[in-house]
Amino acid sequence: METAIRHTLTKADKLRKRHEFVSLSRCGKSVSDRYFILAYQSNRIGHARIGITITRKVGNAVVRNRIKRIVREFFRMQPFLREKSIDINVIAKKPATRIHSARAFASLHILADRIREG
Repeated sequence: METAIRHTLTKADKLRKRHEFVSLSRCGKSVSDRYFILAYQSNRIGHARIGITITRKVGNAVVRNRIKRIVREFFRMQPFLREKSIDINVIAKKPATRIHSARAFASLHILADRIREG
């Protein structure tokens, strides 16, 4: 029997506090490509949490929100990441503003596979 995919990320699924983001940047590992940086580390919560960081240098609010929607959709659709006990902060780079969602999914998938392997 296949498990149902949740349609939204709950508060428990998100990094929300500044100290959580700072801890990831200081103590976590990272993988990156041309479009994104994924900083990650294990947690003791028992499920994955995601944070998204996009600065104003990347683009205006419309562009930043589009990237956030794409990133949330990718992680919502990845059961292997949600089952791991890991915190992930996705940092978008400036070139991410010019890619289509399919290319963004491919990029995030490659980075997520690198996290799973390492």
